Amino acid sequence: METVRIGVVGDTHGHVANVVEAINRIKPLDFIIHLGDYAEDGPMIEEAVGIEVIGVKGNCDFNSTLPEDRLLTIGGKKIFITHGHRYDVKHTYHKIFYKALEVEADVVLFGHTHMMARFVEDDILIMNPGSVSHPRGHLEKTFALLEIGKEVVSEILIIS
Repeated sequence: METVRIGVVGDTHGHVANVVEAINRIKPLDFIIHLGDYAEDGPMIEEAVGIEVIGVKGNCDFNSTLPEDRLLTIGGKKIFITHGHRYDVKHTYHKIFYKALEVEADVVLFGHTHMMARFVEDDILIMNPGSVSHPRGHLEKTFALLEIGKEVVSEILIIS
């Protein structure tokens, strides 16, 4: 089985140059997942780095036609992506965890808090890449790398 490499960003808020810098550091990638808030950055990122961007809309994406949630199957793994605001992630991870159980996800990717998070609960990887534009809770601007092969490997990276 070939490994699929995915760059994960969220809460870009118009800071496309930061995403381009991050993506150029971890190329090659098969595609990029954008977790909303300035979903319109997705096409600009795609054009700048030449890699397909798959996205969802966030609470600041008023005119976006993207869905709020998506369930992707990649390498035999189900990946649930959402911005996170509909699941109250600023206060608890319970709702997003139960949504993962409901859709039988192996991986959950969300944003909204601008705070990086990465943990496993009942064999479900739950990860927030933080923000490449306005991080909260720490000073570093962050994004994530997800690799899906025989195993699911994830890493939160800092833009230096």
